[in-house]
Amino acid sequence: MARSYKPVDLSKLRTYSVAARAHRAKVDGSADLPDAGASAAALLDSLPDYLGAAAFRKLVSAIVAAVAADRPVVAAFGAHVIKVGCGPIFVDLIKRGVVRAIACNGACAIHDVELAMGGETSEEVADTIRDGSFGMVTETLTFFDEVARLARKESIGLGEAVGRLLVSRRAPHLAQSVFVAAHEAGIPATVHVALGTDTVHVSPQADGAAWGEASLRDFRLVCDVVSDLGTGKTGEAGGVWLNIGSAVVLPEVFLKAVSVARNLGADLDAMTTANFDMIRHYRPSQNVVQRPVAPGRGLDIVGHHEIMLPLLRQAVIEGLAART
Repeated sequence: MARSYKPVDLSKLRTYSVAARAHRAKVDGSADLPDAGASAAALLDSLPDYLGAAAFRKLVSAIVAAVAADRPVVAAFGAHVIKVGCGPIFVDLIKRGVVRAIACNGACAIHDVELAMGGETSEEVADTIRDGSFGMVTETLTFFDEVARLARKESIGLGEAVGRLLVSRRAPHLAQSVFVAAHEAGIPATVHVALGTDTVHVSPQADGAAWGEASLRDFRLVCDVVSDLGTGKTGEAGGVWLNIGSAVVLPEVFLKAVSVARNLGADLDAMTTANFDMIRHYRPSQNVVQRPVAPGRGLDIVGHHEIMLPLLRQAVIEGLAART
């Protein structure tokens, strides 16, 4: 038999005073209103103390603390970071000693090289894919064929080979290249490729064995970098891993490197991680922000790279200046 329903008598509800309730939003957390001409640090301090703003401030503090404690800050990023003009940000942070290692996917290296060599990059794929000309640029293909050969000859990784070759070629825009900056600073620069995913793999001279050997060497190098993200001394800040604009390859590389580092005895509990991207993806969320780190040490910051990364750089360098 069907049940008969009737409106509930709300006069029987139990209520309590607002003073007894826990609150997540308070007046003290509201935005301040800095004056015109305020510094980046003042702007950062003025942001509401919630969600993305709170995570951004926490990341800036973690980076400043890592630099002060002589722990590495690692920037791992995909090609879009280079394509939207953010390469000079990392060149600068490398020169300042803030970023102590970079890790990239193959496309990132391609765009960095094309900008350094010719000042331009990023074709219109929707057009070139239709006539089969997508990725068929002679200069880029032959450059990376030589990168792989150099890496094999010198027993170095792909990232180091890219930096060396750009310098030896006297590329017109060397100052724009993050790989050149890393090479000149003597810090690790690694490139992690999946064969067949990058345009340069279509070259008839592409040597899969050389590519694989050099990228594997880079993976083993980044494992050592990750091992150094723990504390130097008890109570000191740990290092920081930034995953920027890579949804699959670099989060997977990082997860395996963390496992290797811990398997070999590294204590990474003080490490901070952050993911920067325009939208949230599964692998960065799991493999960077959640699984590898202690609770509260993984941060997810959503926004356009061309906006968020200049803000990050400015906030960090002002934070470091305030400590001196």
